[in-house]
Amino acid sequence: MSAAGHGPVGGSDVTPAAGWTRGRRVGLDVGTARIGVASCDPDGILATPVETIRVVDGDPGWGAEIRRLSDLVEEYDAVGVVVGLPTSLKGRETASTAMARSFVAALSTSSPGLPVDFVDERLTTVTAGAALHGAGRNTRKQRDVIDQAAAVVLLQAWIESRRARG
Repeated sequence: MSAAGHGPVGGSDVTPAAGWTRGRRVGLDVGTARIGVASCDPDGILATPVETIRVVDGDPGWGAEIRRLSDLVEEYDAVGVVVGLPTSLKGRETASTAMARSFVAALSTSSPGLPVDFVDERLTTVTAGAALHGAGRNTRKQRDVIDQAAAVVLLQAWIESRRARG
């Protein structure tokens, strides 16, 4: 992981054009109450919503959440995880940033061989909410859907950033 908090945690940073490792990635929007989960196809073309994990144990151990995520990684045969790194609009770390890092530390401990990348998630929830609202969805009553949509937005941004590097 680089000093700026971006890049791999225990994995390679490979672009699709320069040797994309074929396989699904799971994207996560980690929050205090819920974790939105998305997945992409093995060729890294499209991210889609998966589910919302309710936070039961939370920081610092994340036991129940890591167990559920491990099940999803196995079910989707994921080759890596992409976690949104929430920072302030000026790029400064916040309490939410520390929480996301805590989650990744717990994940890295339980699955040391699983590559984990951070992606800047500024405005992903806002973007997801606006897209759902534009599609006629009542976002006030559908927080779970917004969390999944935010995970889709951040995973798709990660995929596209890999393409742009190639």
